[in-house]
Amino acid sequence: MADFLGIVAIVFFYVLILVVGIWAGRKSKSTKELESEAGAQTEEVMLAGRNIGTLVGIFTMTATWVGGAYINGTAEALYNGGVLGCQAPVGYAISLVMGGLLFAKKMREEGYITMLDPFQHKYGQRIGGLMYLPALLGETFWTAAILSALGATLSVILGIDMNASVTLSACIAVFYTFTGGYYAVAYTDVVQLFCIFVGLWVCVPAAMVHDGAKDISRNAGDWIGEIGGFKETSLWIDCMLLLVFGGIPWQVYFQRVLSSKTASGAQTLSFVAGVGCILMAIPPALIGAIARNTDWRMTDYSPWNNGTKVESIPPDKRNMVVPLVFQYLTPRWVAFIGLGAVSAAVMSSADSSVLSAASMFAHNIWKLTIRPHASEKEVIIVMRVAIICVGIMATIMALTIQSIYGLWYLCADLVYVILFPQLLCVVYMPRSNTYGSLAGYSVGLVLRLIGGEPLVSLPAFFHYPMYTDGTQYFPFRTTAMLSSMATIYIVSVQSEKLFKSGRLSPEWDVMGCVVNIPIDHVPLPSDVSFAVSSETLNIKTPNGTPAPAPHPNLQPSDENTMLHPYSDQHYYSTSSN
Repeated sequence: MADFLGIVAIVFFYVLILVVGIWAGRKSKSTKELESEAGAQTEEVMLAGRNIGTLVGIFTMTATWVGGAYINGTAEALYNGGVLGCQAPVGYAISLVMGGLLFAKKMREEGYITMLDPFQHKYGQRIGGLMYLPALLGETFWTAAILSALGATLSVILGIDMNASVTLSACIAVFYTFTGGYYAVAYTDVVQLFCIFVGLWVCVPAAMVHDGAKDISRNAGDWIGEIGGFKETSLWIDCMLLLVFGGIPWQVYFQRVLSSKTASGAQTLSFVAGVGCILMAIPPALIGAIARNTDWRMTDYSPWNNGTKVESIPPDKRNMVVPLVFQYLTPRWVAFIGLGAVSAAVMSSADSSVLSAASMFAHNIWKLTIRPHASEKEVIIVMRVAIICVGIMATIMALTIQSIYGLWYLCADLVYVILFPQLLCVVYMPRSNTYGSLAGYSVGLVLRLIGGEPLVSLPAFFHYPMYTDGTQYFPFRTTAMLSSMATIYIVSVQSEKLFKSGRLSPEWDVMGCVVNIPIDHVPLPSDVSFAVSSETLNIKTPNGTPAPAPHPNLQPSDENTMLHPYSDQHYYSTSSN
């Protein structure tokens, strides 16, 4: 039976978040204020006009990472394997620090709008579209995981249908993201982070004093856990590397980096948010430890609702460790506060992921690939339609896939194997080209898929060393990532040598990225923002002098010409009729 008092409390919280989101969305500048500057409307909606200060940036970055899957998954992992089995909080915290060191400053200085811009800048529009696929899957999986976490919590504490709770939560997050853009996302994150911090810390001491809860310090070795032997250590290292480096190439991360007022501020918010993620993992970790050291026979908990009590939570119910602690180890009013914390965590991540996926589609796929001449108004409309579509996809996945922590790992899996080596090479390897990118993409994808994935019932087509009972203990994800990176370098360098030495005819340079470069392209300055239409650029020749006046017969330029993948520089079309 539904708990109507609890429903009233959660509705109040939802209304609060909705009001803050609508208020924040009104901070956006009007169309009239932005119409004089090309690309300004897009930046205003997708990146809040690059006007997010460092403090707000730290809050929104931390709140985005500390989602419902972060809270529920951390408690579940600690219950199952102790501290050493709870890798994700530490892995993602290090990931934020590494992202700040490797990419934050460079990407912000270039003035990109999404993380796919450098790929389309260097390799061409279609490669950017190819990179969008794993990015879209990652953002959608992430959103589905956190919605699933909220559904589990609401169904346990309030006794309401999980399908209804997940759908309602998704609708609220999609609505204020749809209307307010990144401003709404950023400022609701500040409120949500405060709710998460207060809510979780109120619940921890309340759960500790329950009669069934034992002193967690009396057998610390029990909940610290262990990794295991050589095989288990290999798998542990593989998963940790996946979390650290697979946590970087996410638009939800770069959206915050690129919205920062300054490049140095982008770096700072990455570093501080990494520390914030560790601090915010402490309460759910303690909740997991409390649950692990509780005799559940001394509570009202009956996992099968037939009066049968158990000492420990059954394995198939451990994805609900957090809501079970709220429900059975804390007073009712405390449980409602904890429920608000989990709801806040879910919304703070769901809105960000939905906006990130929609922004990449509208900017990189629609504007730069499908309709280069699309107006800014059209791009924003497409982005809002995409917000609805991504929200629907994530909701459907949340209602059909069960394991929260497994889905959390799957979020970073494809991104780690495919996108991380691609991003590292496009930013740090000047000689990388389209051929290397395509080859690396294919190698990484194949090596990852043949390893199988039990979560989606994909069998292992190849048994790597140490394969045992359906588990790949060999670090095959990291092997696939390194193989992809090596392939990008080798194929890029060798293709350049083959074409430039004359061993391959220029006619075979079908991608036009080594020697088969059309003579109707001249370099653009390297600091061109992707938000700026080429019609507005003051074109200069490579030595800095103004370019000659265009011939009357020259075709007007478009955004496609800015992104032509014919060398390491930007190009401006001068083709004639």
